[in-house]
Amino acid sequence: MTQLTPEELEDLLDRAARRGAKEALAALGLHDEDAHKDIIEMRSLLEAYRDTKKSVWNTIVRITTIALLSFVAASVWMQIGNK
Repeated sequence: MTQLTPEELEDLLDRAARRGAKEALAALGLHDEDAHKDIIEMRSLLEAYRDTKKSVWNTIVRITTIALLSFVAASVWMQIGNK
């Protein structure tokens, strides 16, 4: 039976973690020198998507509000016109 010191065990775990991380990055296609650029670009795209989604919802709320106020204004105008 082999006895490992705490330092040896920690070194063994570090090497295993690094190997696992390298394999995971390789599986995702992020193993080359330009991987950090790819990640920055993905973050930028995600931020743009979130901004677009927020803008779309704001536009929908504005259009709905304007439509509702227009309906109310037209109703009031028609009531005043009938008197």
